Amino acid sequence: MKPILLENLIFACKGEFRGPGHLLQESIADIVIDSRKVQHGSLFFAIQGESQDGHQYIPAAVESGAICIVSHQDLGDTNFPYILVDSTSQALLDMAKYYRDSFPNLKVVTITGSVGKTSTKEMIASVLSQKYKVHKTLGNFNNQWGLPLSIFNIEEGDEISVLELGVNHFGEMRILSKTASPDVCVMTNIGVAHLEFFKTREGILEEKRQMLMDVKDGGHIILNGDDDLLSTISPVNGIKPLFFGNNSQNDVYSCNVESIGLRGSTCDIHLPGGKSFECHIQVPGSHMVLNALAGASVGFCLGLTTDEIRRGILDYSSIEGRNNLLETKDFIILDDCYNANPVSMKAALDVLSLAIGRKVAILGDMGELGPEEIALHKELGEYAAQKHINLVVAIGPLAKYIAEGASDKQPHTKALWFDTKEKFINNMKNLLETGDNVLVKASHGMDLPVVVEALMNYVSH
Repeated sequence: MKPILLENLIFACKGEFRGPGHLLQESIADIVIDSRKVQHGSLFFAIQGESQDGHQYIPAAVESGAICIVSHQDLGDTNFPYILVDSTSQALLDMAKYYRDSFPNLKVVTITGSVGKTSTKEMIASVLSQKYKVHKTLGNFNNQWGLPLSIFNIEEGDEISVLELGVNHFGEMRILSKTASPDVCVMTNIGVAHLEFFKTREGILEEKRQMLMDVKDGGHIILNGDDDLLSTISPVNGIKPLFFGNNSQNDVYSCNVESIGLRGSTCDIHLPGGKSFECHIQVPGSHMVLNALAGASVGFCLGLTTDEIRRGILDYSSIEGRNNLLETKDFIILDDCYNANPVSMKAALDVLSLAIGRKVAILGDMGELGPEEIALHKELGEYAAQKHINLVVAIGPLAKYIAEGASDKQPHTKALWFDTKEKFINNMKNLLETGDNVLVKASHGMDLPVVVEALMNYVSH
């Protein structure tokens, strides 16, 4: 975070300062919402969350050296300075908007979609890093609190910021996009994530397309033209979308795609104007070709050469928990257990199906699927059998229906269900074989990294 005066941040959020006047000319070291991360000079926001109220951690933040507190509760007379606001969550967004606008020459790329936001963000950042100094969202800090914290990590000298925007309720996207003020908007797909709140894919599209309303004049809109809903989007505020996809009717498209198993794929990428190049995508899965096309599209719009785009795609590597290939003397492990929904689960099974040798899918519950959750889990099990997965291990109460779906189909697929990951780990040696290719994937709350760790520490008979 670059130095910024407390006085300017108070102005940005229209807060009421209660403290000694000399502090107004002090620079803020950083902005935090977790009292455990407070250091000397931090500005601490007391955020009211669903399960935690940051106001109860104000004493700890002060003790750790916070220069000032932001509160939506009138704290009365205190021995520490604070800013009184109507809403700490809104104040955080307002300050982030002010901070983002303090970089007038910075280009911002925003990314949204039902599946693949983070891997697409990483691919785009890898491509743009061949020409520019790039800042990017850390992990998946993409909601009303995570996005501002990501913005505050922008530093002097950064030329481009690649920001991920994630929503799960109507009305959230416009709040995020106004804060980010994008120059380039990228949409990956419209899937079935968060149907509990959006009800239909059309509902998801309506919410996510709100991001396009805030693209700056002269900016770019980049959409997955292979998606049946995204392909229907017409120009927004005079900006014609650039479409990417595997179909040659797109502006940026791939051809001659060849899988080289779990070690990725090769393809030719065609850009507008007749330019094309060969590239190697080192991470497995057909969806990674789409990620590469998104990266190539952004690179093209922001002035990269074909050689720079090619190098950026080649330099891309998986991040922990997302399609991350791990090898031990016993297994090849596809660690994709950070999160899950029906689309990303099927994409991961597609990747596993490319493996040479026995294929094992360790799958856990998928959350936030609404009234169709049982049917969607069972359908996933059926899909695993259709992909000729040899062993499906289902973990968790909803995952029971994954096992049922797999058992109902092809006889070559064996399906087992465990109500807890601990029971599976205790039985692991009786189920796995040396040389297995093992996928691990579930919603984040299932905590399946524990299973990945057990696989990494596995000692064969």
